[in-house]
Amino acid sequence: MQIEQIYTGCLAQGAYYITSNGEAAIIDPLREIQPYLDRLERDNVKLKYIFETHFHADFVSGHVDLSKKTEAPIVYGPTAKPEFDAIIATDEQEFSVGNIKIKALHTPGHTMESTTYLLMDENGKEHAIFSGDTLFIGDVGRPDLAQKAAHMTQEQLAGILFNSLRTKIMTLPDDVIVYPAHGAGSACGKNMSKETVSTIGNQKATNYALRANMTEDEFIKEVTEGLLPPPPYFGMNVAMNKQGYESFETVLHNGMKAIPVNDFEAIVEETGALILDTRKNGDFAKGFIPQSINIGIDGDFAPWVGALIADVKQPIILVTETGQEEESVTRLSRVGFDKLIGHLDGGFDAWKKAGKEIDTIHRITAEEFANQVKIGESKVIDIRKESEYCAEHVEEAYSKPLASINEWIKDINPKESFFLHCAGGYRSMIAASILQARGFRNITEIEGGFNAIAKTDLPKTDFVCQSKVL
Repeated sequence: MQIEQIYTGCLAQGAYYITSNGEAAIIDPLREIQPYLDRLERDNVKLKYIFETHFHADFVSGHVDLSKKTEAPIVYGPTAKPEFDAIIATDEQEFSVGNIKIKALHTPGHTMESTTYLLMDENGKEHAIFSGDTLFIGDVGRPDLAQKAAHMTQEQLAGILFNSLRTKIMTLPDDVIVYPAHGAGSACGKNMSKETVSTIGNQKATNYALRANMTEDEFIKEVTEGLLPPPPYFGMNVAMNKQGYESFETVLHNGMKAIPVNDFEAIVEETGALILDTRKNGDFAKGFIPQSINIGIDGDFAPWVGALIADVKQPIILVTETGQEEESVTRLSRVGFDKLIGHLDGGFDAWKKAGKEIDTIHRITAEEFANQVKIGESKVIDIRKESEYCAEHVEEAYSKPLASINEWIKDINPKESFFLHCAGGYRSMIAASILQARGFRNITEIEGGFNAIAKTDLPKTDFVCQSKVL
């Protein structure tokens, strides 16, 4: 028996590849399936089952394409109602894979179909669980995502999750390994560890939601406290996972179409496409196609695309570094952005060489910022998360997180100048590009963000929140 965790940092997502005696199972596969097909061929094993822990909200699973390619059935837990052929397991139903067995444990709460898969080794010993979004390392799945579909409140779902954890998971032996679907950085929980593997015993000892003497009321209060609104693309990804989707090969083919410089503007106009520039923020600041939005491929690309563009049906044309076209398309497809028109042939360099109009972002160093800013007079917008802002921020800076830019942008006076920063420059360049595309021209973005600002002599504080009024 072999278990391989295939972890994708951009999505903080864990898929699992399990083999035993010539057969394999894959749990929660990513959208692009070729790496799994390559593994199956390499190991000379037959894929017997594709297990889905739930209808994922934060990424599009590869289950449909993988099943078509391999003829392996898709398995969901009780109450799941996909719009394609699948095995709907009963609670505690067992599936044989080579010499091992995988048992479906229905663990509703995060969603009503959420199911944890318990792997029993060749000797019948309970070896590991694949807990999906039911149990994370240091946290449990948020109970607010499925409330509309389940016709329940988040408190009711949290109560169901409490009972799932205590009757199905905490009763397992302490040495059972825990393999979750996500780690730190995912929006599916609020307190996830950077670790991606643990044990039941360790989680009982360290996970706040698994305290031995915790009451149901305490659990509900703590699990629902401090939940941020889910990104708007989550519901669209759930729908794709339930209904099926266009093949990844088709999406890749469309995204890899090279659009000549001279045709670019006409195609943007004709399709209503958003120009998404995936280059590094420093390169983007120095020059870009007017109206472009910068979300760099070298950061949390897919989650930010999902959070800020939101509508997965939005047509997109890419501008990338040469050689990064396929990676950009692949990451977009993972969160369901399939309506790709193509990419600029030759990238921004070709645009510049053709003498086309370019735009820039006014970017200064932290040292220049320290010399120019007047605390209490200059307007400073800190777009980090509220928790980052509360830990320490420039005195009199306003807290306006990037995730909610589409709400707070209306509060900005377009005639007023302001400074903009995040932690390191990645998020602030996203914000600057969005603001500038919408007509705000008086932006000064800080290179290196608060990490660089903290090294200057500017006064900083960890209290006095200026988040209400700009």
